[in-house]
Amino acid sequence: MAKDRIGRGAMVSAVLWSLSGAVVAGGNVVATPAPVCASAAAVLPDPAQCLRDYGLEPGGDESALLAQLYKRSRADQDGARYADAARALDCAEATAGAAPAPPVAQELARQRGVLEFHSECPVEALGWFKRALALAERSENRLAQGKSWGNIGAALLRLGDVRGAVQAQTASLGLLRGLPGNEVARPLNNLAEIYRGQGDLSGAVRYYRQAREIHRAAGNLVEAAHTLESWGAALLDSGDLRGGEALLLQARDEFAANRDNRKYLQRTYAELARAALLREDAAAAQRWVDSGLEAVSAADGELVPAPLQLQAVRTDLARGQPRAARDRAAAALRALAPRDSDRPTLLAELAAAHEALGEWPQAMAALRESDAAALALREARYDRETKWLQLRFETAERDRTIAALAAQNRVRSLALWLTVVSALAALLGVTVFFLRRQQRARVAEAARRARLDEEIDYYRRAADELGVDRARLQAALDSREDAVLVLDGAGQVLAANRAASELVQPGAAAPVAGRGFGDLLIGEDARRFAQALEHLEESSAPQTLAFSFGGERLQAQLSESGQGEGSIVLGLQRAAAAVAPAAVEAAGAAGAADAIELGDEPAAPGDEALRHSFRRALVELMLAVVEAWERSTGQGRLELAEKSRIWRVTVDDGRLRARAMERYLSLSKLPRQPRWRDVLRSGYYVLAECALEESVRGELQRHVDAVLAYTRRNALV
Repeated sequence: MAKDRIGRGAMVSAVLWSLSGAVVAGGNVVATPAPVCASAAAVLPDPAQCLRDYGLEPGGDESALLAQLYKRSRADQDGARYADAARALDCAEATAGAAPAPPVAQELARQRGVLEFHSECPVEALGWFKRALALAERSENRLAQGKSWGNIGAALLRLGDVRGAVQAQTASLGLLRGLPGNEVARPLNNLAEIYRGQGDLSGAVRYYRQAREIHRAAGNLVEAAHTLESWGAALLDSGDLRGGEALLLQARDEFAANRDNRKYLQRTYAELARAALLREDAAAAQRWVDSGLEAVSAADGELVPAPLQLQAVRTDLARGQPRAARDRAAAALRALAPRDSDRPTLLAELAAAHEALGEWPQAMAALRESDAAALALREARYDRETKWLQLRFETAERDRTIAALAAQNRVRSLALWLTVVSALAALLGVTVFFLRRQQRARVAEAARRARLDEEIDYYRRAADELGVDRARLQAALDSREDAVLVLDGAGQVLAANRAASELVQPGAAAPVAGRGFGDLLIGEDARRFAQALEHLEESSAPQTLAFSFGGERLQAQLSESGQGEGSIVLGLQRAAAAVAPAAVEAAGAAGAADAIELGDEPAAPGDEALRHSFRRALVELMLAVVEAWERSTGQGRLELAEKSRIWRVTVDDGRLRARAMERYLSLSKLPRQPRWRDVLRSGYYVLAECALEESVRGELQRHVDAVLAYTRRNALV
């Protein structure tokens, strides 16, 4: 008889517990009262003041301060002090500031959701949990995403959406798998509780086993024992007393070895007492109840949990002590919140105690109060589910309205689109026309660029051909016995025969060619050589001077090669030989004669008018070159001389000048034998290296062709 009453009481308790909407979190089934929904304060408190109110020092580590405030909020929630818990979270939000980091904002939103959840406001909690999930996804934090999905699953289960809860917990499981630690055990425990609530014991056992193995692998023995305790309670619910009690005893032993969580141990003793009562062993049940009461720390103000009080009342009734059962049940009810999920079952046991004492009016009153409490829990659950369904309906209606408006807009837009299509067809025709036109323009541009590239290559080859072939020049000079060097306009040695090398650098291994002749001189000799070069640029008359090399005095004569390429012939003889000036001139002429092998000697114009036209064409070409250079680059003639390396740059009164090139910009200053090759090379350089407009390029090419026509006509090239 006692076993039937206990079984019926346990069944009623389980049903009322499920009707109350127990929280599934981390494997726990936690009954909560239903106060007014907590919400964030409209005006946050001063962070420094509220931290001092909680005994915390402002200015410390923010993460540590937030952790302490979260801990204080959870403690207030455990004591059903939800307003105090909300104030702790308000202080945490004020401490985090107006723009907290994404992880801080995510955890704040999640803590708000947990508070709403414990306050029996699952719809509001679901909103906070979804906000936390969005923040976690934005920061790509898999751990935070997994926790948020687990919280969403708990809220959906509280709202009666079992399918949504399973999907959310499965999503949490997928995110947490592979992460270090035992976080993945949370969704496994939650899935086990969902399957347990649906009566699928095999599914629940499967998830309990996986969660326990993960806890043990991570070294978290307390949570492993807690999972084992929930597993044993599920077996008791299914009628497997032997298997359930064995698991509960094992969990008790593991909790006793790790006294880190007295609440888990008290719960285990309550379940062991229930198993003993189901076996009709009142003495064993009393021992378990006494052990559970001993685990309660009265010195810390800890209250006896309602499940343990319930089993203690039932044990007193089973042992024939209705008065003790009545007093214990009354004390337990006074400590419970008005809408606690254990309240209907305790009232039913109180009614049974009154009945055993013959207190029929009190028994009837307790039964009526039990029915009223159960009805209030059912209505609360109905209200939650109705609110959730209403929210889903309103969301669906809003989506339907948006879809209808979108359809209307599509219908209204159809006529507009017909007009647009017609316009597009016309536009397409115009576009095709312009595209074909652009294509032809691109083809023409590509052809123009190809021609331009060919012209540039031609200009560069032509400029190279106008230069001095040093190999041939060196071979020509080596065939001579007298000392001859060929210099460029800047005094750089282009070639030197053996006799000249022995005079300039007797016994030296390094070649003379490629070095500046002025660098080989010292003191006054170097200065006189530079002056001679400048005089040669002003006048084509040969320059005679003397140098000293290794203590030996040498007689030298500078003269232009007469080939128009700007080369200078330097003849050297020992002063002791007392060579007549005519012999020196003959040496220079011989060097020039060898250089003629590199290009035909320009014939003297027979017609003075033709010669004058040629000189005018050279000046016009040089002026066109400078103008084109300045217009395309924005730089002056000095930069042209430096970058082309065709014209010599000198220092005149402390400033740089290209005096040789400047002589070619005026017909009156043009040398008697102009260096027409350098002028052509300058034109080719600008044509090849500068981005010129077509008109400028055509004009410059016209001047180049004019000079080339004169040179071909008179066998100058």
